[in-house]
Amino acid sequence: MTILDATPPGAAAGATPGWVRVCRVDDLLVERGAAALIGDRQIALFRTFDGRIYAIDQIDPYCGAAVLSRGIVGDRSGVPTVASPMYKQVFDLRTGVCLDTQGKDPHVVQVHPVTVDDGDVFVKIASAPGDAPAPGGTEGDPR
Repeated sequence: MTILDATPPGAAAGATPGWVRVCRVDDLLVERGAAALIGDRQIALFRTFDGRIYAIDQIDPYCGAAVLSRGIVGDRSGVPTVASPMYKQVFDLRTGVCLDTQGKDPHVVQVHPVTVDDGDVFVKIASAPGDAPAPGGTEGDPR
């Protein structure tokens, strides 16, 4: 697991309020997760084969451990997913919805908007499920 250092809001030139620079795109390995700490929020970042970048909460809602960045990245019928390394629940990286509850109650992990600007990855922490980005991963310019 890699812990990435997030740049505080406003520290990067031209930063937009709410967006935090987390890393460079090249810091993210394809089909592997990376953990980042933004303020007191742990997130998991994923770069898929098609180049899209997704950010979700790092905490697995089924076990309470910060492990989702260590999950297995894949897809289901074109839907990008991550399977938790703990109990193997599979989450849609676009929506955070659990696709495979393994016999437990359904849960959703918070999804955070991601954008790339000049090779830098920016994340905006969503505060409520309604703040999740539209499906499709990496958004546009944060400015």
